[in-house]
Order: sequence, then C-alpha cells, then structure tokens
Amino acid sequence: MERVDRSPAFRMSGFDARLRALEAAHERLLARRNEPVGGGGGIFERYRHPALTAEHTPLFWRYDLNPATNPRLLERLGVNAVFNPGAIKHEGRYLMVARVEGADRKSFFAVAESPNGVDGWRFWDHPIRMPETAEPDVNVYDMRLVLHEDGWVYGVFCTERKDPRAPHDLSAAVAQAGIARTRDLVTWERLPDLVTPSGQQRNVVLHPELVGGRYAFYTRPQDGFIDAGSGGGIGWGLCDDITRPEVREQVVVDARAYHTIKEVKNGQGPAPIRTAGGWLHLAHGVRGTAAGLRYVLYLFVTDLAEPWRVTHAPGGYLIAPVGEERVGDVSNVAFSCGWIADDDGTVFIYYASSDTRVHVATSSVDRLLDYAEHTPPDPLRSAAAVAQRCELIDRNLAYRKGGRG
Repeated sequence: MERVDRSPAFRMSGFDARLRALEAAHERLLARRNEPVGGGGGIFERYRHPALTAEHTPLFWRYDLNPATNPRLLERLGVNAVFNPGAIKHEGRYLMVARVEGADRKSFFAVAESPNGVDGWRFWDHPIRMPETAEPDVNVYDMRLVLHEDGWVYGVFCTERKDPRAPHDLSAAVAQAGIARTRDLVTWERLPDLVTPSGQQRNVVLHPELVGGRYAFYTRPQDGFIDAGSGGGIGWGLCDDITRPEVREQVVVDARAYHTIKEVKNGQGPAPIRTAGGWLHLAHGVRGTAAGLRYVLYLFVTDLAEPWRVTHAPGGYLIAPVGEERVGDVSNVAFSCGWIADDDGTVFIYYASSDTRVHVATSSVDRLLDYAEHTPPDPLRSAAAVAQRCELIDRNLAYRKGGRG
C-alpha cells in the first residue's frame, strides 16, 4: 500500500498551494474588466459580467486562513448571495452598500468600492456593524442610500423581526423601515424605526431634500410580510423630526393597476434624482405568472416642487431580467435599490437579478428623461394598446413615404 505523507511540512505545502490557487482565482475575478453589450433599446447599456457576486467577497470573510486551526483550508462561513445594493458617489468614490447573505440566511451590509462605477469592485475589509435598536433585528437588508441636504448620509432599510402575534408560525414576520445615518459609511448612528399607520412597511426611501421644512419618505404600506394586500402602491408622507421618525398620513404617489407590470405590488427603488425635468424615479413592479412573481424595473417622473405629483409615467418596464438574470434563489427578478447620477450626466443603475447577484447598466439623465417624457403611458386595454402602436406605425410609414433623406 502506498504510504501517505501526513507530515506537518506536507500539510503546510498543500495548504499553501490551495491558498495560492484561491487567491489567484479571486484576484482574476476582481480584476476582470467589464464591457457594455447593449440590449437596452438605446435607453441604457447592460454590461457583460455581474458587478458583484458571492465570489467577490474577501476570502478572509469565508475561510479560516490559519493552517493550525484549518489545515484543510475549508470554508467556514459561506456566502450565499450578494444583491440589492444601495449606491452613492461619496467623496469622489463609487460605493455600493450591498446586501450580503450568508449561508445561514442572515443578511448584513457591506461596502464595495469601484474606481469607475462599472468594474474593479472590492469590498472594504469589514462589513458594516449596524447598531441594533432596543428590539433587535433578526434580519436587515435592501438599504437605500441618500446624501440628504441636512448633510448626513442616510441608509433606510428593511428590518425584519419574528411576528410576536404568531409564536408558533415560524414564517410569520414583521417588516418595518430601519433608519441609520453616517458621515463616512463606517460608523453608523441607528435612529428609531419609522412609525407609520401601516402594520408593515417595505421599500421605504428618504427623499433627498426637505419639503416645507420637513423630511419626506416614499413608503409602501402593506398588510402582510409578503403581500401588499390593500396597500395601494408607492406612498408619500412627511415627518417632522428624523430622530423621532413618524409619518401620520400617507398618500399614494404611484398606484397599482390591474393587468400591468405593477398589478401585485410596486415599490420605490433608490432615492429619486433631481433633474431639470423633474424628479426621476426608478421603481419595481410585480405581477403574478403561472411560474410565480415577476419583478421588473420602471421609470416615472414627479414634479420638482411637488414630488408626490407624477408628471410622466411611461408604460411598461425599463429593465426586465434576461438570460442568466432570470435564474437564482428567487427566479425572474430584477430589483434595484441604488443608482448614481455622475457629474457629467452619466447614470449608473445597479440592479440585482433573482436575489443572487448585482449587475450594472449605464445611461444618462438626458436619455432617461427623453424616454420618460416621450414614451406613451400604459393604455390599460388591449384595443387601446393596438391603437397606440398603430399610431406609431402610421407616423413612421408616412415619414418614409415623404422621402426621408
């Protein structure tokens, strides 16, 4: 029988070789350049590779790198997925605060930085140590970031806790809006959770500016942890004091509608972008299919002085999951919590696919406004949709017949 060498030197040699291979593969992934591949109808460009995945997380988050305590170099704390990031350009740096989900199903926040907003994303050494409230969160996720005019960077996120009214139902949970603020994205001050008239809240976003001297929130009132129920769509409410956040009244900004991309529910994505044409909003809409829920992203615009009043609402979706984006832990989902409007008008849209990975798409403020202002609204009926399309066809045929060029 062949003798197996189990000496310390041999074990160290095998450990080192495996570690070098892991480090080389990880560095190749982080250094991989990304390139646009089109496919956005001229409105935006998708990029070939995901911007962030579970494999982008540092090896020292997942492995015990001490050969004395982990001689086989086994993964100790696995990472299942990286998705649904908030995004901000802060002090000249392109940053995402991603939702990192461990193999244990617990989510946490971590900052990834890129030199150009597209590729080269690397996580900071430590995840965010988010302070807890007096009633600890069981899970936190899906942070929206905003640099508010009061000078703070705010993160508004979903905080999930077990529903105390159903102690024996292990699927019963309560979702609310957690709020924290920071100057440097390292040290965070936790504020009380937002209080609203709704039993549950998801997809809450802080408006970047004060409105009439008050803080403003986009909300998504809902009856259950998953189901919107009687929740009418994306809400709007005002708050007097961000350190004691309470919204007493909610009005619907963008309503759900039957047989549309937002029939089952919809929610604000990141904070809106101020433009000359109004507040530019990115949101998600959900409809039911025989294969389950389908999430897509869409745009709308609200008035600069009255951000609760919609001025343009192009019909249909802007981004839907395609190809590998349709496959993951929760399939057929495109979801966004973050985008960055750069100084030159470039817009980086960060969206997750199927609760698994993060993608980047690029556009511009001008293109997105053009799309929002000149794409007709959803006509809500098949006959009206045909009439709408025929009008476009007739205009194009008449233009061609008139001797273009």
